[in-house]
Amino acid sequence: MTGLRSLTASAAARTTAARDAPLRPRATLALTSAATTVTLMTYTAPMVTLPDTAAALHTPLSAQAWLLNGTPLGLAALLLVAGSLADDYGRRRIFLAGTLALGLTTALGALTTTTWQFTLARIAQGAASAAILASSLGLIVHAFPSPRGRLHATGVWGAFVSGGIALGPLVAGALPSWRVAYGVLGAAALLVAALGTRALAESRAPRGGRPDALGALTFGLALVALIAALTLGRDGWLRAPVGLLFATAALLVAAFVAVERRVGTPMIDLGLLRHARFLASSAGGLFTGLAVIGVFSFLPALLQQTMRLSPLATAWLFLLWSGLSFAVALQVKHLAGRVSPRAQLALGFALHAVAVVTMLGAVGSGSWPRLLPGLILGGVGSGLLNGALPLLAVDSVPRERAAMGSGAQQTFRYIGSCAGVALTIALATSSGNLARGANIALLVSAALAAVGAVSVLALRERVRAQR
Repeated sequence: MTGLRSLTASAAARTTAARDAPLRPRATLALTSAATTVTLMTYTAPMVTLPDTAAALHTPLSAQAWLLNGTPLGLAALLLVAGSLADDYGRRRIFLAGTLALGLTTALGALTTTTWQFTLARIAQGAASAAILASSLGLIVHAFPSPRGRLHATGVWGAFVSGGIALGPLVAGALPSWRVAYGVLGAAALLVAALGTRALAESRAPRGGRPDALGALTFGLALVALIAALTLGRDGWLRAPVGLLFATAALLVAAFVAVERRVGTPMIDLGLLRHARFLASSAGGLFTGLAVIGVFSFLPALLQQTMRLSPLATAWLFLLWSGLSFAVALQVKHLAGRVSPRAQLALGFALHAVAVVTMLGAVGSGSWPRLLPGLILGGVGSGLLNGALPLLAVDSVPRERAAMGSGAQQTFRYIGSCAGVALTIALATSSGNLARGANIALLVSAALAAVGAVSVLALRERVRAQR
């Protein structure tokens, strides 16, 4: 009887392995990269459509941060839970659900008529994007089990992050209106979902237990409180509502940590915070959002207001930055073995800091050519960051928790993005002079990038000292 049970269990294991086998790794890489591109296009489309969207929705300047922050807020709030669900219940299942939801919510965003409707649609897009981004790297790691294959695949995927950032503003600027742009992007997401039903193989690493709903709730509410505080801070950082929101965010973070320590299947294993590689991945994601995404998300809209550039002209100008980022991220895999991912992150942050310093005074000068050196340096730096972060994310956790590792790193990235966008808009608009405010925002971005570079290098030095 024991032997029969063993044979039955062995047969079941072989059946599961066959069902979950990576049957088509190239198709997996192509589809996850395509979905990631559409996701980032949806994310970055408001970079050039913000003035028209704000005018159509009658959004005041003080509330425009919500138009940009809806998607990163949804991303940051749900990336951790999406990564855990993908590992536990199936990466293909979560990926397909995310692409379908992204298509529907993006199309709905085109039909909104008020600021809050649009913001809610963007938050829903962020939630769908979280499912796509967290499950994509899990699918890739399963499809490319060897270190060399994983290096190539994560490098390609990271490049398409930059590719989506490049194409989003360009497509949105070229189409007749922002509503048409959202309709087109929604259709593209639905097409990827349809293709994925045939080409992707399922994979999972279940831990058992129930989804961490309480952890997701406390974490999401903490982010909402934090972004609300940063957005309202524009009208005075010492006001009681701002302080109350910051305090609420801190209390909710403490509650989240307490929940994660007690729940059987946490969204994130807090024990990972003792590992320097995971900390470096998280710090890299956080400061990429704060320093890089924060300033480059609002700078295009700022140029349209000060230099009177059209959305399409702005998109072509910023294609220099995002296009270089794509090209560099695609080549980062050739640095493997010679330059560590943490060193790449530090170099990327350093180049961004130099880039934004060269842009000082450009907004007030009315001369867009003054931006070109900064866009070139910033594009190279952003490419190094986008190429190094995915590999460090999946290498910083056990292979069976790849989606959770991806979700954790990207959570910090989009927390930083939310805070960075709100802070950039607050700084750029607080002085009453957009040119002067832009210079302050650029200097703060450079300082944050410098802190990011020091952080990832300090983590490495600390580990060496411990050894």
